[in-house]
Amino acid sequence: QVQLVESGGGLVQPGGSLRLSCAASGNTLSGNNMGWYRQAPGKERELVAIIFSGGSPVYGHSVKGRLTISRDNAKNTVYLQMNSLKPEDTAVYYCYAQFLGSVYWGQGTQVTVSS
Repeated sequence: QVQLVESGGGLVQPGGSLRLSCAASGNTLSGNNMGWYRQAPGKERELVAIIFSGGSPVYGHSVKGRLTISRDNAKNTVYLQMNSLKPEDTAVYYCYAQFLGSVYWGQGTQVTVSS
């Protein structure tokens, strides 16, 4: 079993920055894939970024170059640094992790980009 808890969301102006954190508990995830998805109102959930056990990240097309995913295996935590935020980045951001063939999700954290 894996529990994921996101934090760091909030309201930010266009062009601003936020850093999301996702702390995992229940098992050590250093050898597993972790990442972020997001879902805006009325839209399907979409990939934001994945960081694989070897550390190589993959980004969604709409966020490439503005968002950076990283992980701290000692803290069992994955981060999402978001810069140059746009109103279209407004969504609930969900952390996910793969572990022993199962996928686990956090409860989500709201990010709102508005002036």
